[in-house]
Amino acid sequence: MPSKSSLTCVLFLCFVTRTIAVFDMSSNQNLAVYWGQDSYGAVNPSDTAHLQQTISYYCNDNVINTFPVAFLDEFYSTGNLPSINLANTCNTVDDPVFPGTNLPNCSFLASSIKTCQAAGKIVTMSLGGATGSNGFANDSQAAAYAQTIWDLFLGGSSNTRPFGSAVLDGIDMDIEGGSQTGFVSFLSALRTLMNGGSKPYYITAAPQCPYPDAYIGTTLNQFGFDAVYVQFYNNYCGLTNYNNPNAWDFGTWDNWAKTVSPNPNVKVYIGAPASSSAAGSGYVTPSTITTIIQQTMAQYSSFGGVMLWDASQAYANSRYDISVKNALLGGTYSPTTTTTTATTTTTTSTTTTTSTTATTTTTQSTSTTTSPSPTTTSGTVSCAGVAAWQTGVAYVGGNEVTYGGDLWTAKWWSENDVPGGAAGDWTYDGVCA
Repeated sequence: MPSKSSLTCVLFLCFVTRTIAVFDMSSNQNLAVYWGQDSYGAVNPSDTAHLQQTISYYCNDNVINTFPVAFLDEFYSTGNLPSINLANTCNTVDDPVFPGTNLPNCSFLASSIKTCQAAGKIVTMSLGGATGSNGFANDSQAAAYAQTIWDLFLGGSSNTRPFGSAVLDGIDMDIEGGSQTGFVSFLSALRTLMNGGSKPYYITAAPQCPYPDAYIGTTLNQFGFDAVYVQFYNNYCGLTNYNNPNAWDFGTWDNWAKTVSPNPNVKVYIGAPASSSAAGSGYVTPSTITTIIQQTMAQYSSFGGVMLWDASQAYANSRYDISVKNALLGGTYSPTTTTTTATTTTTTSTTTTTSTTATTTTTQSTSTTTSPSPTTTSGTVSCAGVAAWQTGVAYVGGNEVTYGGDLWTAKWWSENDVPGGAAGDWTYDGVCA
């Protein structure tokens, strides 16, 4: 009879070497890992061995199931088309752009994307990011934008397809600012196009863990997403507070999935940093996340797997993704490593990444402090696309709202604390123009 360590090794070899035939969204063992922003390289530029590689480098085993590509960071740029920034891999500075646009030609990635898809993985385009410029003026504009995304990245056709002949498998909404105007119209129109496509397509979102999410919460309640990658980091409800029932709120998201979401089969993922340098807070060790994964999986039927930010961080951190996958498959953490061989290399550039984390870096204040009076800004500021402050909505550091005709920015997580109030949770930015 094999020993416990032998069984662990057998389990590990199974998911590293076997062939995955088809991606299954209904599974509770999926691992989604963001790729595109070279998060590790952004904070460790001298460690050239661990800078972000081309996407196929991360597809040499069966550990990761989904790759959201980060990010389409501008909805409307030059020529009224979007722009994308993939850090050291493809960007508007180091790579050519399509004439009359600010959209880089990253068609050299087509073969790498197809390699991942041939291995049974799905590759999606993530819209937004921590510094993304996104949003719509109205529902009509939003519905029309669905055709743009379909033609540029999915099953449509265009002379300005950033990834050439590669057909991505869906989109991800990582919205961390602005208004939700038009989102439901955009996603509904895109879903109609997807339903007429020749293969399955998926729509996911990456809300932050405070419920409801300030920037996509209303949309989550009105449109049927396939999965949500809830960011359990950079907030009070992060993984480091798993044992605090007043903070850890996966149960709230499970209840949302079963009683509020238009899709009763929506899957809820635990979003986690893949290393201590991947986020401001929320990173936990492999052994700790193993416990959290297995207990959450056993307790909540909506559990769909784990999301990690990001691939470069996971690989640099002793293949943290393997530890997570091992936990998802029912094993216990073992510091086993695997060797992968890159089929393509990527030239490193010095371009600054669009975002170094998948979310705005925030921390919760756990003590009451007296904040100085807000500094008055002379003149006026633009409040276009900024939603009004609402009671009952959880806001995190960096979130902007309008209140009393003024623009305010959240200093940290808060809920029901009025901008300009005694709690001092908001920074005054000026009078709305």
